[in-house]
Amino acid sequence: MRIEDGAEVVSASRNHLVFAYYVTGHGFGHATRVVEVVRHLILAGHDVHVVTGAPDFVFTTEIQSPRLFLRKLVLDCGAVQADALTVDRLASLEKYSETAVVPRASILETEVKWLNSIKADLVVSDVVAVACRAAADAGIRSVCVTNFSWDFIYAEYVMAAGYHHRSIVWQIAEDYSHCEFLIRLPGYCPMPAFRDVIDVPLVVRRLHKSRKEVRREMGISEDVKLVILNFGGQPAGWKLKEEYLPPGWLCLVCGASEQEFPPNFIKLAKDTYTPDVIAASDCMLGKIGYGTVSEALAYKLPFVFVRRDYFNEEPFLRNMLEFYQGGVEMIRRDLLTGHWRPYLERATSLKPSYDGGVNGGQVAARILQDTANGKNYASDKLSGARRLRDAIVLGYQLQRVPGRDISIPEWYSNAQSEFGLRTGSHSVDHNNTSLLENSAAADFDILHGDVMGLPDTLSFLRSLAELDAAYDSEKITEKHHVRERKAAAGLFNWEEDIYVARAPGRLDVIGGIADYSGSLVLQMPIREACHVAVQKIQPGKQRLWKHAQARQLAKGQGSTPVLQIVSYGSELSNRGPTFDMDISDFMDGDEPISYEKAKSYFARDPSQKWAAYVAGTILVLMKELNIRFENSISMLVSSAVPEGKGVSSSASVEVASMSAIAAAHGLKFSPRELALLCQKVENSVVGAPCGVMDQMASACGEANKLLAMVCQPAEVLGLVDIPSHIRFWGIDSGLRHSIGGADYGSVRIGAFMGRKMIKSTASAMSSQSYPNGNGNNLDELEEHGIELLHDEASLDYLCNLTPHRFEAVYSKKLPDTMNGEAFLTKYDHHNDPVTVIDKKRSYGVKAATRHPIYENFRVKAFKALLTSASSEEQLTALGELMYQCHYSYSACGLGSDGTDRLVQLVQEMQHGKSSGSGDGTLYGAKITGGGSGGTICVIGRNCLRSSEQILQIQQRYRNATGYMPFLFEGSSPGAGKFGHLRIRRRLAPKQD
Repeated sequence: MRIEDGAEVVSASRNHLVFAYYVTGHGFGHATRVVEVVRHLILAGHDVHVVTGAPDFVFTTEIQSPRLFLRKLVLDCGAVQADALTVDRLASLEKYSETAVVPRASILETEVKWLNSIKADLVVSDVVAVACRAAADAGIRSVCVTNFSWDFIYAEYVMAAGYHHRSIVWQIAEDYSHCEFLIRLPGYCPMPAFRDVIDVPLVVRRLHKSRKEVRREMGISEDVKLVILNFGGQPAGWKLKEEYLPPGWLCLVCGASEQEFPPNFIKLAKDTYTPDVIAASDCMLGKIGYGTVSEALAYKLPFVFVRRDYFNEEPFLRNMLEFYQGGVEMIRRDLLTGHWRPYLERATSLKPSYDGGVNGGQVAARILQDTANGKNYASDKLSGARRLRDAIVLGYQLQRVPGRDISIPEWYSNAQSEFGLRTGSHSVDHNNTSLLENSAAADFDILHGDVMGLPDTLSFLRSLAELDAAYDSEKITEKHHVRERKAAAGLFNWEEDIYVARAPGRLDVIGGIADYSGSLVLQMPIREACHVAVQKIQPGKQRLWKHAQARQLAKGQGSTPVLQIVSYGSELSNRGPTFDMDISDFMDGDEPISYEKAKSYFARDPSQKWAAYVAGTILVLMKELNIRFENSISMLVSSAVPEGKGVSSSASVEVASMSAIAAAHGLKFSPRELALLCQKVENSVVGAPCGVMDQMASACGEANKLLAMVCQPAEVLGLVDIPSHIRFWGIDSGLRHSIGGADYGSVRIGAFMGRKMIKSTASAMSSQSYPNGNGNNLDELEEHGIELLHDEASLDYLCNLTPHRFEAVYSKKLPDTMNGEAFLTKYDHHNDPVTVIDKKRSYGVKAATRHPIYENFRVKAFKALLTSASSEEQLTALGELMYQCHYSYSACGLGSDGTDRLVQLVQEMQHGKSSGSGDGTLYGAKITGGGSGGTICVIGRNCLRSSEQILQIQQRYRNATGYMPFLFEGSSPGAGKFGHLRIRRRLAPKQD
């Protein structure tokens, strides 16, 4: 074997093939699977040059051959991890930029020279993007071998770290598009950048020793239970303790740091050949990655896993693991506090059933050899650079993409269908609705409330009834929902009352992010809604999950109130399906804990951070209304409001959760009070800087009406009827929107900075404190009006400033941008309680300030126009106001390629370029909510032609991006109008 340190080396022989194999710098898992492919290529008599940053022993333990060449070089960084379970998204993008973007020209030049120098016949990548481009520049074919690609992983990071990073994802997708085809491994993610795909079996390293040999060499008898701890490094600050393991167990620790271990923990050497040790163990405890999952499946080893946050590969591998009955999920809290026993005992009762191939390395090697010899596996279809760039950036990050057209695994498509996450228009089958009503009546006595004929409510009640039967796990047939359905089946005591609440999402017709600046907004509740079922139970009668039982036993306090939550749809996002906590965790002595402590509590495990939206309602009731909860609480959350599409999925969960909890505990408050309490949940417990618009629409809205509200802070002006000739639609761009994202928060900060500057300017002008050199004199002050300046010096909301006053007095005095440190030095603070200024960051000020001032005026005009006489001019003016709003978002930096494309398609339909006959019936469109992706709102005539044009827009968007947009149409009542249901299961009569 020969070690190369970046030197240019020429292959010694041309009688065999030469492969250049690039390995990503992300962890050992990629290197270990590459070993198996490389081993077979070398056995076939070929030279393989591996470009890697992995230690030599990873390769040399398996391959001792002069045909293996190791070139120590890292051309990407993968995901930067703060510890074994935490990915730093911003750091990942910054590191990738430093590693692969800044030196890109030099990398390509160097790699092209090196590839030509070794006379490579084929470039193989797992899954280094720039290697594909370098191969193309060198005139060499390339193939990727992987189960995920970095464009897919980084797409979510872009939304969290700031949309200005999107060029990274574009470049990666374009680099991959130079690859001829993809050899796809099981457990794959959506990878639309690759035009052709060949599926192979699991790539798994072979065993060197038998289970008995390994145990004999380690001095471990067969009667000892053995768990291998495989995290690739331990979570930060974590110390292992003897009591973590049940009696009779030993733990083998991989990748251990330098620390002393308890006697029942054994540290493995860094160069230990882990496949042998895995096969000799009784179960594995670790984080999910391709290497751990594939070897656990191959050797039929139960795998206790802890979720890793912000790594989108994980849910696809996790589902594969659970599909073959090989996985048990451990809550991160229980991992770190040592409550391992119930999970280990559950794991050893499993019988993993994987029976597929494990010779993927051999199969892949044969395909690579054939390709290098000239065989053509790729089809003639074009890669479509524009489609690739748009498709990736427009959100293949765990979104609900319908159908099989982008190679999403079948379980994923089935899951979205089951949870009603569909594309296209919806028509209610009234016969089916009647059947559901009859079924609900047969299953439950409705003791209070009215289902109002809502099909989704009737379906939810039917799913509740099925849980009673599903408590027997044998009756659960959908393998990918076994855990959440089994957990939900044990939630309720069917002999007691259950309370059900419903809250819809909302379509932001106009007003949007101006809500936090006090604007008038117009919002429409959508058809899709969240349902929450709640039951309060005496602590001793609640069925606790095993790990919750173990926690209570460990505390030795007997039965105390516990909150248990099951959230349906976890397989569509990388989050845990269940959450539980002792309600006493919300107490600090005799008082509820602070919101800051609660925020930290829910942030400990990102896979369960979603629970802050649900459980946070309990803390807010404790703190704001001095409520105390003496009983246990069981909750089931089922939401059909898609996440990340800008239609207030979080608000619907909060409103439905608090409404159901309030009903179960006899608490009564108005829909407005409900909304304000739910905003407190999102601001103070979740930590998202939203206004109150979303919660108000979900709580106070009514079907087929627009809620008119002045957000100062939440004054409802009334409901505005939608004229019968007008209709609104929502079209999702596919680009995930996040109200907690950097762009939304920075624009909000910029607006509050602008308000502070305006107040300061008005105060200075009214007191004539400006020096004459700045161009202000007494005549100007008299012209502006001292009284007006006094009012503006105490401006509570930006929207109370009129556009003409802004332009006349303040616009020219505001900077386009301002550094955070400079602002704080001059103004001290920006007076926004839910955002924090980053001293090192520059914020857009003028555009962020101008938007809410003009938006408030646009909304007032829009509301007045809705009540005017029906005419073409009315519709044109309404549409123009929406277009102006859309481009104002973009000026703030809150636009996105996807939403811009959709608005452009609406304009083309309106002006006849795409409408065929030229009779466009759509009049305007705008991005909604917090911007930076999500959904657009479209206004048009309420006619068949408009619906046809909406469908054409969907299809054209799909043709351009590969993504079929989700369509929102129709409306439903808000939580206040729905109220709540109190139901009790009709128990079957006992047989004599």
